[in-house]
Amino acid sequence: MAVPRNALRKWEKVRDWALRLPGAVEEHPWGETVAKVDRKVFVFLGVDDGSHPLGATVKLTDETAHAHALACPGAEPAGYGLGKAGWVRVPLEPAGSPSAELLCDWVEESYRTVATKRRVAELDARTVERTVR
Repeated sequence: MAVPRNALRKWEKVRDWALRLPGAVEEHPWGETVAKVDRKVFVFLGVDDGSHPLGATVKLTDETAHAHALACPGAEPAGYGLGKAGWVRVPLEPAGSPSAELLCDWVEESYRTVATKRRVAELDARTVERTVR
């Protein structure tokens, strides 16, 4: 199955954004791509080889963001019981799927939910530094 170019570009932007967050690392458990901070997954990105539809799974504890994500075409609570803890899988391919920018916002929210206070403070310091420039 061929991967649609626009979905792959979106996937790559989300992956790159996730890996720029403080302490983020990429790992490949189960053959899938995930981004972790301090050994905790904050975004599941699946596989980009065309064997499965591209998507991102994030933990959204903000009720508005969570509801917005679930309203996206094909979005659903994450499997394996993760949906009960606020994890949402959002497909990247269907028409009407969220923009890369919105997905990056959700990845950042997921990061803030999973990361330690120290890591979140590092992220906040970067944000303040960027706005001061």
